[in-house]
Amino acid sequence: MRKIKFIILVTLCVTININAQEHNHTNSNPDKTEMTKKKPLSPHTSAMAMIGGAHIHIDYSSPSVRGRLIFGGLLPYNEVWQAGAHKATWIESNKDLIIKGKVIPAGKYGFFVIPGQKSWTIIFNNKWDQHGKDEYNENDDVHRFEIIPNNLNVVKDHLEYRISKKSETEGFISFAWEKIEIQFEFEIK
Repeated sequence: MRKIKFIILVTLCVTININAQEHNHTNSNPDKTEMTKKKPLSPHTSAMAMIGGAHIHIDYSSPSVRGRLIFGGLLPYNEVWQAGAHKATWIESNKDLIIKGKVIPAGKYGFFVIPGQKSWTIIFNNKWDQHGKDEYNENDDVHRFEIIPNNLNVVKDHLEYRISKKSETEGFISFAWEKIEIQFEFEIK
């Protein structure tokens, strides 16, 4: 009988010790649970629309201003930028698009811009799957054109793309961040 009581006592002590260690292990870093719940600084997102039978999809990471000067500061003027955070932003359409007089064949393209003080260069590039602008090469450009940006009256904290319908066969793609908005038209071929 003493042997059985001793075995039960030892088992009970071991079980209590194991439970105490597991409790200490899971609570050793209480901030870890809070960290995993934090919203990313540049969340991955997308914009999509169906216009005239075309499915248009823009995939990007949306950085925030966070009190910084973006254009002409964090992002220098007259340098290629991937138009989002992390991976290059890409645009995909299942139909040919006509943009500024040029046919962009159905497919997926890297979307880059060159911000300027007075005008911006918009770039559709064959290499859509790349980190940032690391592999960007002007020789892979499918289409380049200039646009004049609009100045916003209030700061747009998070980068946002929109695809808007103008008619059954036409639409707009727009981008707004900080105090800048760019917009260009497209037509479904």
